[in-house]
Amino acid sequence: MSTVVLPGSFDPFTLGHLDLTRRAAALGHHVIIAVSHNPSKKGMLDLEARKSAITQTLAQEQLSEQVEVRTLPKGLLVDFCREVGAGAVVRGLRSQLDLAYEEPMARMNQHLAGVDTVFLLTDSTLAHISSSLVREVHALGGDVSDMLPEPSLDALSAATAVS
Repeated sequence: MSTVVLPGSFDPFTLGHLDLTRRAAALGHHVIIAVSHNPSKKGMLDLEARKSAITQTLAQEQLSEQVEVRTLPKGLLVDFCREVGAGAVVRGLRSQLDLAYEEPMARMNQHLAGVDTVFLLTDSTLAHISSSLVREVHALGGDVSDMLPEPSLDALSAATAVS
């Protein structure tokens, strides 16, 4: 079994992220979900709330043996991949725009450390879901319950109640 890293801010962890996780694990990989803090994004959930929601979701989905959740330390993703023995990064592609954004990073990771990127096309029924859109719809009072696993919805509701 090879190890792959699925990096992201996961603010919140959506059904699209869950689908990518399931599919990477189904390919026979040990998946490390590497949760990062992206200072260029205005987040709703703190790092621990995101990790907790993901861990709860993995337990509910019976994925805890194949998938672990870690904090992505500051620095290069490829250094983290080396540290955990990962041979590849997994990224989801919703559209050609995602490919245009992801391709240069994938090439740089290959150049710097020989770390490949495995691109999985997002399930077409989930391709409209992004964490940023979920946050925006939720902040404006819209229903996002069909876009999130229950632990993520609970974390988002709790964060909204506090602010």
